[in-house]
Amino acid sequence: MKYIFLITATVVLLPLFASAQGQHPFTTSSTCINDSVFCVIKDTTGIDSVRWDFGDPASTTKDTSSKIRPFHIYNNTTTFTITLVVWRKGVPDTTTQTITIVTPVVFDFGPDDVTLCEGSTLLIQGPVIPGASYLWQDSSTQSSILADTMTTYKLKVNGCLIRDSVNIFYTPIPTIDLGPDLVLCTNEHIQLDATSQNCTYLWNTGNTEPTQEVNTSGTYSVTVTPKGCPQQFHQKTITFTGPEYPFSLGPDTLLCPGESVRIAPDVPEATAWLWSTGATTPAVTVSSEGNVWALVEINHTCSVVDTIFVNYNRLKKINLGNDTTLCVGNFLVLTADFGNGSYTWQDKSDQATYYVTKTGNYYVHAQIGRCESSDTIRVSYADTLRANLGPDTTLCIGETYHLYPSGAGGDYKWQDSSQVSFLSITKTGLFSITGHNECGRTTDSVVVRFKDCSGDMHFPNAFSPNGDGRNDVFRPIYKGAVSKFTMSIYNRWGNLIFYSTDPQVGWRGTFGGKPVQMTTYVYIVDYIDGNTFLPVHITGTVSVVY
Repeated sequence: MKYIFLITATVVLLPLFASAQGQHPFTTSSTCINDSVFCVIKDTTGIDSVRWDFGDPASTTKDTSSKIRPFHIYNNTTTFTITLVVWRKGVPDTTTQTITIVTPVVFDFGPDDVTLCEGSTLLIQGPVIPGASYLWQDSSTQSSILADTMTTYKLKVNGCLIRDSVNIFYTPIPTIDLGPDLVLCTNEHIQLDATSQNCTYLWNTGNTEPTQEVNTSGTYSVTVTPKGCPQQFHQKTITFTGPEYPFSLGPDTLLCPGESVRIAPDVPEATAWLWSTGATTPAVTVSSEGNVWALVEINHTCSVVDTIFVNYNRLKKINLGNDTTLCVGNFLVLTADFGNGSYTWQDKSDQATYYVTKTGNYYVHAQIGRCESSDTIRVSYADTLRANLGPDTTLCIGETYHLYPSGAGGDYKWQDSSQVSFLSITKTGLFSITGHNECGRTTDSVVVRFKDCSGDMHFPNAFSPNGDGRNDVFRPIYKGAVSKFTMSIYNRWGNLIFYSTDPQVGWRGTFGGKPVQMTTYVYIVDYIDGNTFLPVHITGTVSVVY
C-alpha cells in the first residue's frame, strides 16, 4: 500500500496566464515564487529587437530586459502583467500576458526510483486539489498519470513544479536459452551463459554468476530473477562420453577495420557442424568483433567445442570532422590518436595531434601495424567584425550623404532592417548598422544633420583620407559667393602643413607627400562674405581618422 501525504496546498482558481492583444504570444516556464521564470516567444522569426516589462516594479532594475529569452524571479504570490514589445522592420507590436505566482505544493510521490517489468504500467497519483490545474512532463493534465515509459515523471500544479519526482525504469523480459542437451567428448568443457539485463542468478551448484563452467556430466539449472519481473527457471543436461578428440579453431584474430576472416578448421571425422553464427557448414566468414564458437559432432558419437575471439585493430576510420570556420585568435586541435603507431601530417610532422592556427587544408595519415587510415579537413578563419560608419557629420540642406557598411561583413542590417549596399541620407537622423558572422556581432551608429548653408561656411570635424573615395578631402561646405579666401592648417606643434586660397581646393591629409598621423589638427580660415561683403574669421579643429 502506498500512502500519500499532502503537506501544503494552495488553491488557485485563476487561469495560469491570460494574454491580450499582440501577435507574439509567449510561454513561461514556472509560476513558483522565488523561482527563475523563463519567458519564451513562440515564434522569433524576423525579430529585430524586444523589450520585456515583467510588471514587478519592486524588482527595480531587474523589472525589464532586452533579451530574446529572459528570466525573472518573482518574490510575491500575486498576479503580475508581463508586457512584451517586439520590433520587426522598425514596427513595434505589443503583447501582454498575466502570470499568477504561487507557493509550491509540497508532495511525496513515494520511492524516487521504480523498476517495472517490460510491458507493465504504474499509476502515479498526484495531489488532489479542487480547482487546481495539472501539467505532467508529457503535457497530460489529470491529477494522476499511467506510467508506461522509462522516464522521469514530473508534475506542475497551477504552473509550479513539485520538487519531488519519480524515475521509472524497465527491465526487459529475459530471453535465456541454454540450448539443447549435449553429449561432449571426454575432457571437453563448456560454459553455460544465462546473462540478461538487470537480473540476479542462482545455479544449482551454488554459483551466483551469470555463467557456469561445466566439465563433468550432470543436469545444470539456474534460477534467474529479473528486477521487477517474475523469476525464470532454465536447465540443461550435459553428458561426457567417447574418446578425447583434439579440436581447435586456431588463435584469436586481429583484423583491420573493414576486413573479414574465413574460419575453416580441418576436421576429417566431423559429421555435423553448428557455429555461433547459426551456420551449419564446415567454414564461416566473420566480419564483426566478438567470440566465435563451433560445436562439431565427431563420428556421430560425441561433440567437441572451441571458441576464438575476433578483434579489430584500435585504428578506426580517422575522422577530423567537417570543414569549419574559426575566429581569428582561436585554435583547433585535430586528433588522430589511437595509441602507438605512426602519424604523418601535411607538413610531415609526426605527432598524434595537430594544432591549427591559420587557414589551410590539413591532412593526416595514420598506421598501426598493417592497418592504415587518413582524412582531410579545410579550416578557414574569419576576423572579428568592426562596423565603422565614420564620425557624426553635418551637411547642407539639399545635399546627399552616403553610408556604407564598412567593417560589418556580408550579413548585416540597417536600422530599418534593410540590407542595401549603401544608404542615401537626405534628412537629419540617427543611422545604425548591425553585422553578424561566426565570430559574433558588431554595431555602430552615426548622427547625420542637415542645415541651411546659405551665406554660411561650415567644416566637418573629421575626415578619412584613406583613398576609398568617401570623405577623403577636408574643405569648406558653403553656398553663395566668397572672395579673398585663405585656409591654413597647423599640427599640434604649430607647424603650417597646408595652405590654400581656393575653397574648392581641400586638404587630402598629407604633408611633404606623405600621409599625416591620425590625430587632431587646427585650421584658420579667412574670407569675405559675398552677400554682406564683411570679413569672416573662423578657427576650429579637424580629426584625421583612417
